[in-house]
Amino acid sequence: MAKKVTKAIFPVAGMGTRFLPATKSVPKEIMTLVDRPLVQYAIDEARAAGIKEFIFVTSRGKSALEDYFDHSPVLEQELRKKGKTELLETLKATNMDSGAIAYIRQHKPLGLGHAVWCARRLIGDEPFMVILPDDVIAAEKPCLQQMVEAYAETGGNMVAAMEVPPEKASSYGVLDVDEDMGSVVSVKGMVEKPPADQAPSNLAVIGRYILAPSVLKNLNRIKSGAGGEIQLTDAIAEDITLGNPVYGYRFRGQRFDCGSKAGFLQATVAFALARDDLRDDLDLYLEKLRQSRAAAE
Repeated sequence: MAKKVTKAIFPVAGMGTRFLPATKSVPKEIMTLVDRPLVQYAIDEARAAGIKEFIFVTSRGKSALEDYFDHSPVLEQELRKKGKTELLETLKATNMDSGAIAYIRQHKPLGLGHAVWCARRLIGDEPFMVILPDDVIAAEKPCLQQMVEAYAETGGNMVAAMEVPPEKASSYGVLDVDEDMGSVVSVKGMVEKPPADQAPSNLAVIGRYILAPSVLKNLNRIKSGAGGEIQLTDAIAEDITLGNPVYGYRFRGQRFDCGSKAGFLQATVAFALARDDLRDDLDLYLEKLRQSRAAAE
């Protein structure tokens, strides 16, 4: 039986340059989809999957991210005084208990693999998750919860995967599939950002990972790869050569790339339309917008 996973790494050291000038003073991870920051969606998903220890790999300028998870006594007192119990409960979901969250600095932007490696001493010899808050996944059952259930049967390493068009392969780590078993595929290799005509499949790795501690040892030996960065994909692929299994998991849900402006806007609309308190007004606005565009054409 696979060992229970209770620790997760959140690599959030990026500067968010695609969202400048907003990210000049606001960490990208606390930019909001409707009324919750990106990182809150990631935290909620991790909690649903049984995570108890949250490790953030940060960089200079991320203090607002740390403040977000702290208690706010003045605000809580004001809400309590005004009898706003529903807002109080919402606020409680953003608080982290003392000792449940840790912050580590990544001093140089050397890639995702390096960011994960920075947290090695807090992981020790345990399996762990890696969660990229930029990838927001709307699903009836949270993506990581689906993966944990599959991982309980397979053990090893597991990455979330989805099918992408061939021309998009160069933006992802891509799986070289050994055996396709439906929602789970066994993997014989992984390639980071391959040219479209060299991609071994159309299954791309998405920002959810359940990894064995051996991957951290591999990162000690891995040199820079695609883009001159230390790639997590290379360290996972190295585990295959050492005889440790790797699986891809086709999750059920819709993934939004909130690291891009278009993906962020799409997610904002999708999550708003899923809300009973927002759907009607937004639907009405979008219909009027469609009508005005059609009239203009």
